[in-house]
Amino acid sequence: MEGEVLRDDQWARLERFVPGGRKGKRGPRSDGRRFLDAVLWLARSGARWRDLPEDRFGPYQTAKRRYYRWIEAGVFDRIFEAVAADRDLEWLSIDATVIRANAQAANGRRKKGGPQAQALGRSRGGFGSKLHAVVDALGLPVRFALGPGQQNDMAPACDLIRGLPAHQVIADKAYYADSLYELVLEQGGEPVVPPRSHRKYQHRYDRIAYKQRWGIEGFFAKLKQWRRIATRYDKLAANFLGFVKLASIMLWLK
Repeated sequence: MEGEVLRDDQWARLERFVPGGRKGKRGPRSDGRRFLDAVLWLARSGARWRDLPEDRFGPYQTAKRRYYRWIEAGVFDRIFEAVAADRDLEWLSIDATVIRANAQAANGRRKKGGPQAQALGRSRGGFGSKLHAVVDALGLPVRFALGPGQQNDMAPACDLIRGLPAHQVIADKAYYADSLYELVLEQGGEPVVPPRSHRKYQHRYDRIAYKQRWGIEGFFAKLKQWRRIATRYDKLAANFLGFVKLASIMLWLK
């Protein structure tokens, strides 16, 4: 099909996770591949829902409603967990990046769940959100968390690596905290975190392994090539994270 976004081999891996694709008396109940192509087009272009080319993807209202249903049903979460199951835990790298928010992300009516549901706030980087992420030894995403722009990097750090027994956990000075250090050791790993200068006891760390932080930096650079992620337009954190997970799924499928 002309203008197709998903390759055949990628669709073959995703098809079994797509709900509503089983055949009925009149054929397939819905075109899951065309829907995924539509959402990928949005994520890449940064366009509004109403700008979806109807001749390629059908009515934008249909795609928009289906996207929100998938978010509520956790479909993107299940797909991401499936494709990211073969993660390389030789080491993990953790960090955070600020995502600037467009004015329309905060100009709507108050949503159920209040500020936590929006995950927006002001920081030195401006008004927006902070995306926290963990990548594996190949620089592929493993876990995410989204908070307001002013959120401390350490706030979700322990939850992000809990249950991931990596040989090494690499992070910058912002993550030098006893809680993270002890959790990594409890899980049988080695913390690779430079100590802060004001700490009385200066832990030693593997300086050669620390150079592997390129993994998380490279991931954020690739993620921000998706315009719908580089600038946040979605009012709710869950809807924005849906695009983050979709882009991450595509990184795993390359």
